[in-house]
Amino acid sequence: MADLLTIALIFSTVRLSTPLILAALGGLFSERSGIINIALEGMMLAGAFTAAAMTYATGSPWLGLMSAVGAGLLISLVHAVACIRYRADQVVVGTAINILMIGLPGFLSGAFFLSSGSTPQLPIEQLVPRAPVVMAFVFVPITWYLLYRTPFGLRLRAVGENPEAADAAGVNVARIRYSGVLLSGALAALGGAYLSIGQSSLFTRNMTSGRGFIALAALIFGKWRPVQTMLACLFFGLTEAVTIQMQGVVKLPSGEDIPVQFIQMVPYILTMVVLAGFIGHSRPPRALGQPYEKER
Repeated sequence: MADLLTIALIFSTVRLSTPLILAALGGLFSERSGIINIALEGMMLAGAFTAAAMTYATGSPWLGLMSAVGAGLLISLVHAVACIRYRADQVVVGTAINILMIGLPGFLSGAFFLSSGSTPQLPIEQLVPRAPVVMAFVFVPITWYLLYRTPFGLRLRAVGENPEAADAAGVNVARIRYSGVLLSGALAALGGAYLSIGQSSLFTRNMTSGRGFIALAALIFGKWRPVQTMLACLFFGLTEAVTIQMQGVVKLPSGEDIPVQFIQMVPYILTMVVLAGFIGHSRPPRALGQPYEKER
């Protein structure tokens, strides 16, 4: 086990936590406003594909990041309109977006690059391995400040707790909820972009591998608070980093290697354990998942 506790493990934890932190902070804005965001996974996939495709087309990873944010905003706008204006079931809409984004990037990749499995490989000079990491950890105190020290944060929390009272106080509930969901899409897509042009050098089908759901679990584990959510993401990132280093190191009593598939299951099993053990102890925003219709 001593071989697992290295400086490299710390850097790997930070790197693997980055997309989780960005997606979880995005989910925090949406759910604090009262809109459940199951679609974090789909928004990350949209950002990952768009960033890789735009970076390949323009040669600029910064344009890739900006286009990823734009894609996240577009997907989140669909989610917001369906849930806020038409008061559709928020879980169903989020699930539909996730299903759509499992197939749509592969279809577009096949149309543009003649390969539905992945986008073309990017050269190393067109990658951004550090900037999104810095953004993720800088956004944590910024999010805390926005939530607890600005009028926007006060209104966002009020709308998520009691939209009727917020409306009576003159707050535009729909506008605040739209803002929360759009911020959610932008941040989640940025996390997805880091996967394709930061950690990797191309987009592959379903490359998020459930990270949007792990980010959602971290948000619940962190009780919808920025700092605690970041710590939860670091915890999940640590478990993934450890599982990577365990491959080929930890062996069965017989001396054989533990099958890789079993080791790779650890983060997802841990996610289920956390959800099962802590979801009852975390109090969500009171109006989470409840459509609001302004009285006339």
